[in-house]
Amino acid sequence: MIRNGMMLAALALAGCTVAGPQMVARLGADPVLSGGSYSSGGGLTVAADIREQQGRVLLCGVWAQSHQQSVLTKGKARDVMGTGAVYLGDRALARGLVFMREVPPALDYAGQEAGCVLTGQVWQAGYAETKPVIRLPRQVVHVEGDLGHFVVTFQQTGPSAGAPKATE
Repeated sequence: MIRNGMMLAALALAGCTVAGPQMVARLGADPVLSGGSYSSGGGLTVAADIREQQGRVLLCGVWAQSHQQSVLTKGKARDVMGTGAVYLGDRALARGLVFMREVPPALDYAGQEAGCVLTGQVWQAGYAETKPVIRLPRQVVHVEGDLGHFVVTFQQTGPSAGAPKATE
């Protein structure tokens, strides 16, 4: 029974990871933005774009998290990113977005140095005009108490990392 559970967990994890060479490139001038919020406050912003590389789709992205958020959500962003996916049409380009680089919150993510992955999707001319779609599933990120009296959730609501930290 334990062995079956371990094999199932390994298969589930393998289905959520990105295969293919990873590299670094700068985001283009108009990356797609999305993200979400924690029910306790604060959130994430994810920026991604695609381009042609070696005849295939190169997916690049960064993510940022709020400076102000609950202690209950500290360290949870990587878990949320691990469940995310980027789609082009009805096809998933990548599942598990942990290859993306974390950056500080910004007003504009264009030109950010991003983590990239070369996907298996063959590049088509129409992709130059197509925007990828970022999906971050709703999920429970913290449960407090034996009966789950206090639950913190993450929900995709759009860019939610907030503005850059003010410098004095």
